[in-house]
Amino acid sequence: MVSIPGLRGRKVVPQRSPGELDAMAVAGALVARALRAVQQAAVPGASTLDLDRVAESVIRDGGGIPSFLGYHGYPASICSSVNDRVVHGIPSTSDVLASGDLVSIDCGAIVDGWHGDSAVTFGVGPLIPADEFLSAATRESMEAGIAAMVPGNKLGDVSHAIESGTRAAERKYDRKFGIVAGYGGHGIGRQMHMDPFLPNEGPPGRGPLLAPGSVLAIEPMLTLGTTATRTLDDDWTVVTTDGSRAAHWEHTVAVTDDGPRILTL
Repeated sequence: MVSIPGLRGRKVVPQRSPGELDAMAVAGALVARALRAVQQAAVPGASTLDLDRVAESVIRDGGGIPSFLGYHGYPASICSSVNDRVVHGIPSTSDVLASGDLVSIDCGAIVDGWHGDSAVTFGVGPLIPADEFLSAATRESMEAGIAAMVPGNKLGDVSHAIESGTRAAERKYDRKFGIVAGYGGHGIGRQMHMDPFLPNEGPPGRGPLLAPGSVLAIEPMLTLGTTATRTLDDDWTVVTTDGSRAAHWEHTVAVTDDGPRILTL
């Protein structure tokens, strides 16, 4: 834990030492390698279970443990959410990719007890413009949140930056995007999901302070339609209620005196 003068008695997003951030970056880099390998394997005819096996192999070959596998009973190493699935899609042999699918992959790894967590959205082959805009808008919203990860800001400033990034993308791409209700980012460290919860929208200036060493997983989820979702009978897969497509981008990010440090590059 880092001691920061002037913060005693004030609620602060949990901090990690520089050495601990380096250790988290090792886990994060392994997640990034797994996601790159999954994207390369995501061709028409491949199943999402094929992608899961790729990710697990990369993580274990790199000396890590899949964070998701067995987490509250979850049966896989990635979440594979295709088209109208928002998050927590379970990989399956029957879930076969086709050209034009919009795929979101969420992946986590543990190395030496530290977690990395990241998500990407991509197309299987070329995407229609609306899906391209959706993925780009979600990524840009994440990047706006990352930019707010500076000392002295509060948790609400990150939420507000994500929301503002979404509204800026709406103007840029001349269309509306739904900010998925009830889902957001989180603290991360020795556990994958830790306090505080990070909403993807809200007013600035509220919540705990960000200080050097504070770490959050920033993960906006946007749709081409509704903000509402439902969970399928598998008790995991979250889909949009109107069938509109969804995108999900995520990085694990630390606050430093030199600016935001992305730990999942």
